[in-house]
Amino acid sequence: VQLQASGGGLVQAGGSLRLSCAASGRTFSSYTVGWFRQAPGKEREFVAAISWSGGMKRYEDSVKGRFTISRDNAKNTVYLQMNSLKPEDTAVYYCAAAGYTYWGVQSSGYDYWGQGTLVTVSS
Repeated sequence: VQLQASGGGLVQAGGSLRLSCAASGRTFSSYTVGWFRQAPGKEREFVAAISWSGGMKRYEDSVKGRFTISRDNAKNTVYLQMNSLKPEDTAVYYCAAAGYTYWGVQSSGYDYWGQGTLVTVSS
């Protein structure tokens, strides 16, 4: 499966952005999809994940209550709605796909990656 992330940009603190992860391939609905981010000089970190059906979601603690992950399998797209953005959310955001049995937060568990989209939050 091929993934393409989009929707990044420059936003002021407190603002919102919605990222999209568009996938090719007819079996997209069988994948767990996650969002990760990497800030300059830092390791890539887990942000959120959604199960193949959309029935399960998990979030990194610092984004709980502010970010919402969702998916539309008919459109082969996963979304990350980001509200109340903070300067520390600034990073390149990547979407990734793993087999439906994987429900972890380790980037090594994800087999397919998009190219990343830059989110910059100004103070």
